[in-house]
Amino acid sequence: MCRVVDLQQAVLAKNDTTAHRLRTELAARGTAVVNLLSSPGSGKTALLERELVLARETGVPVAALTADLATENDAMRLARSGAPVKQVLTDGLCHLEARMLGGHLDGWLPEDTRLLFVENVGNLVCPASYDLGETLRVVLASVTEGEDKPLKYPTAFGLAHLVLVTKTDIAEAVQFDEGAFRAHVEQVNPGVEVVLTSARRGDGIGALLDRSLEAANGAPVHRPVMARQHHSAHAHAHAEHGGAPHGRPHTHADSDGPGTVPDGSGTMAQNRA
Repeated sequence: MCRVVDLQQAVLAKNDTTAHRLRTELAARGTAVVNLLSSPGSGKTALLERELVLARETGVPVAALTADLATENDAMRLARSGAPVKQVLTDGLCHLEARMLGGHLDGWLPEDTRLLFVENVGNLVCPASYDLGETLRVVLASVTEGEDKPLKYPTAFGLAHLVLVTKTDIAEAVQFDEGAFRAHVEQVNPGVEVVLTSARRGDGIGALLDRSLEAANGAPVHRPVMARQHHSAHAHAHAEHGGAPHGRPHTHADSDGPGTVPDGSGTMAQNRA
């Protein structure tokens, strides 16, 4: 078991190094990455399409990279916005990694891109463990998914810089309890902003673009408590084990897995839920 854990930690450590380098390189050219995480069917693509259209209309240079296990359907939808779009097929891998992202940007990403929106694989488990060199991490949940979603996936929601609720135009029909959802988000990530959106009605459209631009321009982003706690725990474990911190291995059966993500202050926080 120890060898398995050490291997997983090595994989995540290598990803962190690559993510840090990617973040630095993109920042030097004025590009900020926005990592979008959600379950399948959350309405992430529909919302992102509206945001890309708005960015184009207001003169903000944006691009989007979307990842799926198969098909290029999302890329074709996003391309309707007129923004540069690239599809990444992961061939069964449940998440993007920093090396994958960096490899797909070479020779494709326009030099003047201010914001790169990354639509991660539809999954709230695996992607939560991998830093992509992002400036802003956004988690989306639709009103159809239930108010307890943040409690079921505490790492994904607990490490978010921003939470978006989608499909609010049908909130009444599905009896979505906004108060309960907000309370559950607050429980795992105190102080994080929650924005209600509807791609169909246009409610909340522009909020994602605005928050992304603010972060790209250097405004402080939310610092999740979980990220700060995990950062301290990682430092303690690193000292105890002579530079080889241990945690439980990441498997698809786990609700959450170990990894590192930006904590909003530029430091990397160990995610060991």
